[in-house]
Amino acid sequence: MFNKEKKNKKKCTYVGGQAVLEGVMMMGKTSMATAVRDPDGEVQVEAKRIKKGKHLSMALKIPFVRGTVNLVLSLIRGTKTLLRSAAVYGEDEEEEPGKIQKWLAEKCKVNLMDVISVISACLGVVLAVGIFIFLPRFLISLIPPVQKTVWEYVLLGLFKLIIFIAYLSLILLLKDIRRLYMYHGAEHKTINAFERGVELTPEKVKECSRIHDRCGTSFLFIVLFINIVVISVAGWAVFTYVPVINEVENSVLRFLINITIELILLPLIAGISYEILKLLAKFDNKFVDVFKAPGKLIQKLLTTREPDEEMIAVAIAAFNKVLEMDADPSVPETEFVTGGILSKMLAKTKKKFAEKGIDESDAEWIYSIVLDIKRSELASERMVMPSESKKLKEIIAKRLTGRPLWYIIGDTEFYGCKIKVDERALIPRPETEQLAEIAVKSVEDGDKVLDMCTGSGCLAVSIAKNCAGKRVAVTAADLSDAAIMLAQENAKLNGVNVNFVQSDMFKQVRGRFNLIVCNPPYIKSGDIPALQKEVREYEPSIALDGGADGLDFYRRLASSVRSYLARDGVLLLECGEGQAEEILKLFEKRDYAMVIKDLSGTERFLKIAF
Repeated sequence: MFNKEKKNKKKCTYVGGQAVLEGVMMMGKTSMATAVRDPDGEVQVEAKRIKKGKHLSMALKIPFVRGTVNLVLSLIRGTKTLLRSAAVYGEDEEEEPGKIQKWLAEKCKVNLMDVISVISACLGVVLAVGIFIFLPRFLISLIPPVQKTVWEYVLLGLFKLIIFIAYLSLILLLKDIRRLYMYHGAEHKTINAFERGVELTPEKVKECSRIHDRCGTSFLFIVLFINIVVISVAGWAVFTYVPVINEVENSVLRFLINITIELILLPLIAGISYEILKLLAKFDNKFVDVFKAPGKLIQKLLTTREPDEEMIAVAIAAFNKVLEMDADPSVPETEFVTGGILSKMLAKTKKKFAEKGIDESDAEWIYSIVLDIKRSELASERMVMPSESKKLKEIIAKRLTGRPLWYIIGDTEFYGCKIKVDERALIPRPETEQLAEIAVKSVEDGDKVLDMCTGSGCLAVSIAKNCAGKRVAVTAADLSDAAIMLAQENAKLNGVNVNFVQSDMFKQVRGRFNLIVCNPPYIKSGDIPALQKEVREYEPSIALDGGADGLDFYRRLASSVRSYLARDGVLLLECGEGQAEEILKLFEKRDYAMVIKDLSGTERFLKIAF
């Protein structure tokens, strides 16, 4: 299949990749993207812009130097990418965080997984140096007769090759490594498919080869080969032509000198290997194939495995994201949804909200609801699990669009009731809870209550629920059919009986009531464009617009309310700031009136008796 694809080759791509835990990283000219399938089966993509300073960009253009720079950058980026993929997939959420994890979170504000990952990365470097540099030299030191002879370098090269192949073979025994190599195959298939002009679908990509010329495995083999040649020549030259070193007989000292030579020459080896790999990639003929063959053979036998279509879909997601970002600099970066430290995540969310002009208290409400803790307990440090973080991200993203928080959540608490809320009606305000409290205290046994302009039904439902023992009959009216439907849902949700009537004020209302409660639209028409975005663009304008002076609905109430109030009946109203005095003038024929301030000291409520 590989030969067939080679004949049909149409184009090359600058995109390269790396397999990570349950995913693939792809890197282009200006961006890199990592796609990982998380424990819920969803493909998450983290995309970042590649930032290069002036000096780094220059270094990447200098032959032989660029090889060392690229090797270091690859190690850094590769390690970071592996750690990020582990953060997505590697946490067991069913286990309660241990004492050490809780202590690190509370005292040091550090994630235990981050600490373990950094330690693992450092140990990995130490292990690599130990296995591929110290071990071969140690084995040579066990064979004194070959030292100071050409066989020392022959055996050194042989040992390195055997250790390299043995290492790749042994780690295949690990299940996670076998899956990693399957994702490695998915990465190669995706790049091969693009270069051959094949449509990037899992079904089509699966038919492509999992072997690729520019694979890191080939680079490692070239590094190994160059290492053997350079170290052999350099070691022979140093111990032959440097008098002081030539006279060293102590085996331990010779061992240390050899190790030092290898470590010093690593940058040169990387530089030479990189230039050879780039040179080989430019040609495609039988002569060059001889040099490519060992790397391809190792890919085929050891470092790649046939992936399934789900793995290929992950690789395609990363590849397409890189192409998109490289083509359009305005495409925003994205991040994985992972767990983290509560205080850090909350602070980051508050900062985002502040930049968008959103009340920071909304961030506290979101975390409180998702984590199922009181807002006052947010100061207590804890770990946020990835599943919780995913829910947080979804809500935060919607809130950043300007959509009101409680429409996103879908319900809110109102005077002991759970009230469903959406765009069919206004979100119940905290001050309206005070109106509900006044109404409940005003109701007597056997009273009939009317909630005019009911909206979500929060007042009618809360009165019915809190006066259940008083045999109170509650009716609720609203012009909006959609609002009536929402109010009916809330009555059912709270298990109360309310008679709902679709009516333009009193037109379809029948009977007299002991208490009429009304929170009508009272915003001046000219003030609506200046309201907050979430109110202006999302909440129904019919429930906000009170006319030119905000008093249209109070005038209509004043003209009809006495016909619907029983003897000694009471009218309870909510109004806007500074409107109380003007509203009272509309109800001149009354027995008495009381203005009640809300908790902030604003004249908010009117209690009028006739």
